[in-house]
Amino acid sequence: MIYISFVELLGAAIEEVGFLNANLAFFCGIITIFLVDRLIPHIHVDVQKDTQRGSLEYAGMMTAVGIAIHNFPEGLAVLAVALASPEFGIPIALAIAIHNIPEGISVSVPIFYATGNRRKAFLYSFLSGISEPVGALVGYLILLPFITPMLLASTLAFVGGIMVFICFDELIPVANKYGEQHLCMYGLFLGMFIMMVSLMEL
Repeated sequence: MIYISFVELLGAAIEEVGFLNANLAFFCGIITIFLVDRLIPHIHVDVQKDTQRGSLEYAGMMTAVGIAIHNFPEGLAVLAVALASPEFGIPIALAIAIHNIPEGISVSVPIFYATGNRRKAFLYSFLSGISEPVGALVGYLILLPFITPMLLASTLAFVGGIMVFICFDELIPVANKYGEQHLCMYGLFLGMFIMMVSLMEL
């Protein structure tokens, strides 16, 4: 995601709308997802702690609400990338999906532990995740008629900023916490290399 954001999304936007406009859109994406993260925080899987059962259920529900709000712009991001380049839409969607797995666990586990109700735990986890395709659908139905080449290019840079923030704020810290630091970096660089090779093939 980091490599694609800088090399492909931001790069394509610079070619279309210029260096300054593309970078403004890129940092607007970072600022937007940062404000969402600050104003509507969700409990990250790497910092969630055990609490009493009563507060566990509350924590799970609040995590679900926060994740749902965070997932909405991620759905828009996947849509924008897929519109510009279907070849990159699939790997970006897969990367976002993998990123959502521990988030779903962080919702369902505390609710199940607190209530013993599998259906309730699944329902809250499902509702937190469904906001992502809803975001893509809203973008498709509302924004698609207004998309021009310049707007799409700026959106790609904006999306790149969102994805870079997600990587540095969530994915890398979680990977470092639950894995050996150098091993995580090897995985990061290997992923970048694989994406570089795929770009050459394209």
